[in-house]
Amino acid sequence: MNSITEKEKKLFEALDKLKNLEKVKPDKTLEIENLANQKNQLEIEKKEIEGKYNLLKEENEVLKQKFDDLKNRDIEERKKEDQFSQKIDELNQETDSLMEEIDKWQM
Repeated sequence: MNSITEKEKKLFEALDKLKNLEKVKPDKTLEIENLANQKNQLEIEKKEIEGKYNLLKEENEVLKQKFDDLKNRDIEERKKEDQFSQKIDELNQETDSLMEEIDKWQM
């Protein structure tokens, strides 16, 4: 008999819980709908942000390439300037040498 009483007690507890669920359900349904809407909005924002990120990433790659090109051009220009300076130095040395030879012949 004791088990029937316990079963009856558990049944009444379950019924009370079901009654409470019915009362809470409309509030929870609205809350779930709001959460679903927020989730959808966040997914839309995430896609927009990912798109912007990808554009910035591509732009960054283009700028890196331009920077590398400018850097390489600068290096080439410096090499040319160094070669030009070296040629000028060589010409100055030749000129000095020729001037010395001329001075020797004039004496």
